[in-house]
Amino acid sequence: MPLNISYVPIGIACGILLHAAGFNTLLTALVSLMVFSGGAQFLIASMLTINSPLLSIVIMMFFLELRYALLGSSISKYLQGKSFWFTVIFAVSLNDETYAVNYLKLSTDKKFTAQDALQIEHYALVVWTISTIIGSLVGSSLSINLTVVHFALTALFIYMIVMQMKSLLKVLIILLTIVLAIAFMLLMKSTLGLVVSTLLASFVGFFVESLIRSHYEKYKKNRLLRLFKNPAGTPEDKFDEEETE
Repeated sequence: MPLNISYVPIGIACGILLHAAGFNTLLTALVSLMVFSGGAQFLIASMLTINSPLLSIVIMMFFLELRYALLGSSISKYLQGKSFWFTVIFAVSLNDETYAVNYLKLSTDKKFTAQDALQIEHYALVVWTISTIIGSLVGSSLSINLTVVHFALTALFIYMIVMQMKSLLKVLIILLTIVLAIAFMLLMKSTLGLVVSTLLASFVGFFVESLIRSHYEKYKKNRLLRLFKNPAGTPEDKFDEEETE
């Protein structure tokens, strides 16, 4: 419910912006259902208002949403044994905030199932869509300062980062991502630098985590090494505990 409540003001603002970009209420509802990404929908509206070519919008959306390949692959470990169509439905309704909530619950709560996670995604999708529709309906008579909306989105992503800071490894990868993002943004003079830095930092994190897990049993008495281990455990740990019970 806190997540859904946070969607309301941002969704209304997104609906207003989409209305300003020329979307009617039906198109606003459709793009909310089919895209379900606040960042992407703000991008669409912003680029349309400056008459950007359709190809440019598609390419920018592709790189902006490329992070879902990483998010989807990390949460897919908890969908083992599910049908193909369940996975498809789960994937198309996944977004950043529901990923953060569901990954946290799936990795820490043994009673929380993939069906519960899907239900959270659908609740969020419905609330987001209704909020954008409301924004579209009042868009002709209400104007807002979009700077406030950008701050709200930034604050939401910062909160998601804080939720993930549960091991020294994640903190170091976050710092590495920041450094790489600044470096590649300066080198490439484009927001594509964010994509490159995210991918590089993710691969470094994956390599280091794999190395730690492969040697953890041998060096688990090392206090420094224990700081790198995820206190929530791993999918393998969770499944092992269930089999033991």
